[in-house]
Amino acid sequence: MPFKSFDELRAACLDLPSGNDAAANAVARRQDTLTKPQGSLGRLEAIAAWLARWQGRDMPKLDRVKVFVFAGNHGVTAQGVSAFPSEVTVQMVANFAGGGAAINQLARIADAELDVIPLDLDRPTGDFTQEPAMDDEAFLAAVSAGYDAISRDLDLVCFGEMGIGNTTPAAAISTALFGGGAERWTGRGTGVDDAGLVRKIVAIEAGLKRHATALADPLKIAATLGGRELAAILGATLAARHLGVPVLLDGFVCTAAAAALAGLHPAGLAHTMAAHVSAESGHRRLLEALGLPPLLDLGMRLGEGSGACLAVNIVRSALECHARMASFAEAGVSEK
Repeated sequence: MPFKSFDELRAACLDLPSGNDAAANAVARRQDTLTKPQGSLGRLEAIAAWLARWQGRDMPKLDRVKVFVFAGNHGVTAQGVSAFPSEVTVQMVANFAGGGAAINQLARIADAELDVIPLDLDRPTGDFTQEPAMDDEAFLAAVSAGYDAISRDLDLVCFGEMGIGNTTPAAAISTALFGGGAERWTGRGTGVDDAGLVRKIVAIEAGLKRHATALADPLKIAATLGGRELAAILGATLAARHLGVPVLLDGFVCTAAAAALAGLHPAGLAHTMAAHVSAESGHRRLLEALGLPPLLDLGMRLGEGSGACLAVNIVRSALECHARMASFAEAGVSEK
């Protein structure tokens, strides 16, 4: 297990390599020679430079792209915060294995490997209105599972999640990190009615009150209010930074999971991009708070890494234009 204590994990979160400026600058110089007005491909040009910066290559590559879906169950579902029962988490993991979920189709189209990692689904986290979601050992084990999942030979990773009830921990973490009250961050998740939305807000406020002494520390926030799949996403995001692998974050839950790293290091999420902004009401606010402009806005709210995987196609397009377009000199096109 990479992290045996909070001190070890905190040290790893503070010791983050910076990107390769020379590689990013090389991309920018090449972009200025291609057969187009300078800057005319907009964010596609920035995406190519982002890949180069975090891969550390003048010419990025996307030979191996992988989608990780971390799955966990939540004790806070006892508070009636979800429209679906918690056994759906296990059922959906089986659906992933059978190829029947949206993420299976999107991963195939994006030419991305899919790895689904269930985390103690038969052992839900604690109900954070009554106790910490995870003790230190459980939290560090989940973070370590995510960290260990990432390998240096990957060129791009997408993170997603599956966990009935997990928009409630995501909203709780967002409230604890950025303030403004639970109502500001809480949405309908899987589609709860008005009474269910009230139950979510009440549960989050109760959790914040019970664990008030932990709210000054982003890691303690993630442990006491989060979930195993959120902790694993935090660990995977950290590993990707250490190993030089750029990251596409999915929706609200995934972004909230990674937000603890930004709470510890001002550039903690510089190697990530927000693939999309979901229809879950707190996600847009969270992306604004983190300074992560989304690539897509399609009204999606499925999770599973679906928005992140869809954005892989945009990243591939950015790289294809960068790598394969002719320069003015090569094409015999007059420059301005």
